[in-house]
Amino acid sequence: MLMTSGANFGFRRTIPHMAGVALGFVFMAAAVGLGLVGLFDAWPASYAILKALSLGYLLWLAWKFANATPPEGRGGGGRPMTFLQAAAFQWVNPKAWAMALTAVTAYAPGHSPSAVLTVAAVFGAVNLPSVGTWVVAGQALRRLLDTPARLRVFNWTMAVLLVASALPVVLAG
Repeated sequence: MLMTSGANFGFRRTIPHMAGVALGFVFMAAAVGLGLVGLFDAWPASYAILKALSLGYLLWLAWKFANATPPEGRGGGGRPMTFLQAAAFQWVNPKAWAMALTAVTAYAPGHSPSAVLTVAAVFGAVNLPSVGTWVVAGQALRRLLDTPARLRVFNWTMAVLLVASALPVVLAG
C-alpha cells in the first residue's frame, strides 16, 4: 500500500499515510498488550468478526487500488490515505494483529505496562524508517509509470498482491 502511494502520489503527499501506519501500529501493540488480548480470549467469536471485517476492508482497498485514477498533476484526481485512515487500517489489518499479538506474547509475556510499552516503542522506532523505505521504492517506480497504461498495470498488480497477502488468513481457517 505504501509503495503504491509513493508511486502514485510521491513521498511528501504520502507522509500522513506513513505516520498513520507507524503510530497506529504502536498504539495497537500497546492496546493489545495492556488488555485487549484478554477481551479476545474472553470472547472467541471476536476473532472471527475481526477476520471478516479485515478481509472485507482489504478487498475494498484492493478494489480502490485497481480502479484508482491518476493523481493530480498526472491527468486525474486521486488522493493518498490520510493519517486517520492509515492508523485505523492497522486495526483491521490481519498481518498487524498477528504481529502485535506475537510480539506482545513473546517479548512482554507478563504484560507489565513497562514491557508492553517497550515493545510498542521498539516497533515505533523501527516502523517509520521501514515504511519510508516502501514509499521511496514506490517513488522510484514513479519514473517508470509515466503512462496511464503502465500506472493501471501497476495498480492492478498491487491490488492482486494485496488480495494474495490475505490468502493465508483465509486458508488458515
